[in-house]
Amino acid sequence: MGLAMSYLRVPPVLEGEQDPGRIARHVFGDAQWRRRGAPVLFELGWAWQAMHYLCTGDAWDGRQPEADVVCGGRLLTEDGADELGMDVIYLAPDRVKPAADHLTGTPFGELAGRFDPAAMGRAGVQDAGRLDAAVRDKLLKPAYKGLGEFFAAAATEGQAVYKVMAADS
Repeated sequence: MGLAMSYLRVPPVLEGEQDPGRIARHVFGDAQWRRRGAPVLFELGWAWQAMHYLCTGDAWDGRQPEADVVCGGRLLTEDGADELGMDVIYLAPDRVKPAADHLTGTPFGELAGRFDPAAMGRAGVQDAGRLDAAVRDKLLKPAYKGLGEFFAAAATEGQAVYKVMAADS
């Protein structure tokens, strides 16, 4: 069992609160956050690190704005993951727009050249053994399109993006 990633679009100020850490505890401390956030939620699932690799060419690092799509941002739960049962990464609205522009301006075909499950495995990409052409075409390609739409909507509305990493069930 690995990790799965979910994304939630949230206004930069929520119910008068501006601190991203307190917003995260408020939102993700509610066991029903997925149901309540469904209209502004995007699920990337177990393929998050494969997507990051396709965007950046690295399992963990990379330049902005492409790295901000998956792994970039500020970890809010370094000491609080046990409290929430998940890690939460915050991407401020001023970093959402460049990530959105990158996604809409970079066709998936440009990233597909990096798709090499063996190289991804050597780089330490989670679940690289599950990757094949069908996963690339039926999961990663539509997920990339969905991320582009998700980030574009967040950028248009001036929202922050909260990325949640939790155990994949």
